Amino acid sequence: MATSSTKIRKASGAKSKTAKIVSSELVYQGRVFGVRREKVIEPSGITVIRERITHNGSVVVLPVFPDGRILLIRQYRHAAAQYLWELVAGHKEKGEDSVPGARRELQEETGYTAKRFKKLLDIYPSPGLLSEKMEIFLAEGLTKGKAHPEEDEKIETRIVKLPEILKWIRAGKILDSKSVAGVLYYAAFLARPKSRK
Repeated sequence: MATSSTKIRKASGAKSKTAKIVSSELVYQGRVFGVRREKVIEPSGITVIRERITHNGSVVVLPVFPDGRILLIRQYRHAAAQYLWELVAGHKEKGEDSVPGARRELQEETGYTAKRFKKLLDIYPSPGLLSEKMEIFLAEGLTKGKAHPEEDEKIETRIVKLPEILKWIRAGKILDSKSVAGVLYYAAFLARPKSRK
């Protein structure tokens, strides 16, 4: 579904690969995201008004133990009005590199540190209105430590076998899109056949 927009006119001419921003107004700026209202000429030549949520991007961590089990977290998500099982994740600070961000989030939320981080994939969780790009990392060589969650984070951790997580996804027990994407990617392309059973 497209973002809230108003069709203005169709321009003629060659198509470009990105939209041309004609005007941009900051409607709201918060600690983590902002909202802009922009008049753009899209690659198709259509001129429209788009409302866009701006975001520095996020890191997502898929922590995997040597036996193939995966570390999940559970926390209350107000926007979803429920507790959700998820992978570790957090927003990137402005100008922050992704791996240090992934390392920080893993340690803060779970207490674990990892010897190795490997980039798996990028996803846009809601590209119709949100500029946030999520970078999903595999974390291996895990060592347990003390978690340091933020004051507003009440996090439960659980180490779960991959086949069980896949059952949770199929049953709708995991609803978080970044976690579904990360786990399914890992299961399809990286997990040892033995750990899938």
